[in-house]
Amino acid sequence: MNNKEFISELANRMGYTTKDTISAMNDLVAGMTEFLVDDKSIAIQNFGTFEVKKKLERVVVNPATQQRMLVPPKLVLNFKASTLLKEKMQ
Repeated sequence: MNNKEFISELANRMGYTTKDTISAMNDLVAGMTEFLVDDKSIAIQNFGTFEVKKKLERVVVNPATQQRMLVPPKLVLNFKASTLLKEKMQ
């Protein structure tokens, strides 16, 4: 399912117009982004938790050239599904 199909399905289920649904989704994503940028986690009941984790710098080796490179530290987005979601997926 792509974004357009998701918005259409959500609009049908909630009884809103597609335009209103797009606006609501954009606001939701903007709000989630603000929280994650501020290094806060977001827990959605019966769905899961989004959080930002810090990956430390590390040394990697190119298998073709055996050249060693240093990968700098970075922030990555992590999602952990709730147990209810995991059960529904099985």
